[in-house]
Amino acid sequence: MPAYDPFSVSPEYSTGYELDQSFASHPVYLVARDAKDRLTPNETQRNTLIAAGVYIVAIAILWHVPYVSFVIYPFKLLTVGFHEMSHAFVGVLTCAKIHSIELDPDEGGATRMSGGIPWLTLPAGYLGSSLIGAALITCGFNTNASKVATIILAAFFLFTLWWARRNWLTWVLILGMCGLIILFWFVAESVALRFFVLFIGVMSCMYVLWDIVDDTIARKVNGSDASSFAKICGCCPSQVWGVIWLIQAIIFFAAGIIVGLVSFKQSAEQQKEDTSHFLPVPGTSGALSMFAPSISMLSAGVSLVFVLLG
Repeated sequence: MPAYDPFSVSPEYSTGYELDQSFASHPVYLVARDAKDRLTPNETQRNTLIAAGVYIVAIAILWHVPYVSFVIYPFKLLTVGFHEMSHAFVGVLTCAKIHSIELDPDEGGATRMSGGIPWLTLPAGYLGSSLIGAALITCGFNTNASKVATIILAAFFLFTLWWARRNWLTWVLILGMCGLIILFWFVAESVALRFFVLFIGVMSCMYVLWDIVDDTIARKVNGSDASSFAKICGCCPSQVWGVIWLIQAIIFFAAGIIVGLVSFKQSAEQQKEDTSHFLPVPGTSGALSMFAPSISMLSAGVSLVFVLLG
């Protein structure tokens, strides 16, 4: 009598077992399983999602409560700046001449340009600022990515200051934001910077959603981008374009979160280790180790000069 094998499969179940094994090794199943693993947040990512949720609730409350809405007023203006900056950059890409960018205290803005392609420059305001917000949300999942994002933002700020060189409010806003970025870069080894970038991203996306609904769907503003775009196209009223842009902005918002979950799986400890070797805060051990070779080479060069002179 043959020995009993507990892992053997009886003949009547062998076909189903083989099918299960075949399904488990099927490329579609493997891709689906990998996607599930990539989209499942780890502890650090869960904390980031919780922070984003808190931001959404806090922004929604502060937006409509009198006497405390001033807390997010500078960030509203910053999002307006993203809106106008997007108009300007798409204008440059379509060979337009940018005359000026202006922000006003009533949370409005204007980009004056000549030339370009209007059916690209007009929707660029809403879609560009929502895309910027989504990218900042993605970067808000990782400290080093947040550092890179702030450097890119600084470059955009320089172009905006040039175009808005006669608008004092834009200067005050951008210089203030640069000061906050530098401050948060030094707090908790740049962890504060990560959550600051996440907040700006959430704020930008939410402002776009609210502005599209308020200007184009809930009420028709004749001077809005959607109204101007509807006049050019002639096929649909401004409310229809508002709905289309709203859907696109929601997709960008969701994509920013999904890309962040998929791309940045590092734990808080891993991020802390990584950030100590990438643009570290001056005075930390990472900064000293980064600049030590340069200091040694400089000392060697000075010594060589003295030897040659002696």
